[in-house]
Amino acid sequence: MNIMMTRTIQLITILIATTVTVFSQSATQNDDYKKHFIGSSVFILANLASDPPNYYQLNYGYRITPKDVISIEAITWEYKGPIGRPYGKDFENENSNFPGSVKAYGIGLAYKRFLWKKMYVGIHSTAFHQNYLDKSKKKIQSGFQWFNTLRFGYQFQFFNNRVFIEPSVAFTYWPINTNLPDSFQKEENKWPNFFLFEPGLHFGINF
Repeated sequence: MNIMMTRTIQLITILIATTVTVFSQSATQNDDYKKHFIGSSVFILANLASDPPNYYQLNYGYRITPKDVISIEAITWEYKGPIGRPYGKDFENENSNFPGSVKAYGIGLAYKRFLWKKMYVGIHSTAFHQNYLDKSKKKIQSGFQWFNTLRFGYQFQFFNNRVFIEPSVAFTYWPINTNLPDSFQKEENKWPNFFLFEPGLHFGINF
């Protein structure tokens, strides 16, 4: 995901979160309890960029209680450099990219707990199979990444609780990231294995 598209999506996230906050003040909320949902992430919009990350996500969730939710997440994407580069001048700096890219395929589990009204905390844990590609998209070798997320957000409901959106902020951490090619590992070693304050905007349909 290039810097311009990343910042565009972050701006969209802020604007949508602000808009729904305003409108939700006058909207009639219906807490009709629905057990299941399917959803995704607004980051799929990055695929409209000229250099797309081929990011796709599909979530299926089940509400154990009105406050406790478990879900399974299928995610795939491609990235070109260390994902631990922090905000600032180094964020997605092309000079620190890999000499190629990483194509990741993951399945994850998540647990969400509503704390107050529709404010929630969520824990996600995803196992990624990663293919390391050279600049011509030819696979060099494969590895494994264990990717974890601590997410804080708020759920806004619409249309009698049939549709929801969830602006959030997340803290991510990947303690296991194996078998990178030496040239990739050289860049990876320059950065931490965590990222702070990642914006998120999930959406879904309840049924």
